[in-house]
Amino acid sequence: MNMNSAVKAYSNIAIESKAHSSDPHKLILMLYQGALLSIASAKNQIMRNEIAAKGKSISQAISIINDGLKASLDLNVGGELALNLSDLYSYMIQRLLQANMKNDTAILEEVSTLLLELRTAWESIRQTEPRPQVSTPNQPVEKTTLVYGRM
Repeated sequence: MNMNSAVKAYSNIAIESKAHSSDPHKLILMLYQGALLSIASAKNQIMRNEIAAKGKSISQAISIINDGLKASLDLNVGGELALNLSDLYSYMIQRLLQANMKNDTAILEEVSTLLLELRTAWESIRQTEPRPQVSTPNQPVEKTTLVYGRM
């Protein structure tokens, strides 16, 4: 096993361990961060003309948005907000596909800006709303689970 493989394996284990020990709010933040990092990597790879690596980074960002953020939305409970987020995630995915085909860093920047705005809003939910540890009949379900399902 070469050093790069060892570092990559360690990183994967560290990320997986962190995900298993995180609360749902933190997991969504981790997904936003992962998508942003993948897009930043893709921008750098376009500038260095590393086309295969760029495609892999964009595919990773698409997977995080589609299989992580979008898939965890609770459309039945989240109502219009969850539906709007789902549509926005679909738009981001389409834009990332276009960025991949055109090697367009401006499109990547557009998607990054959208993700940053959503991440900032998601962070502010945590700061303004204390989270109960357990939902009881006398205690309402957290507002954050109304958009994203329980994880």
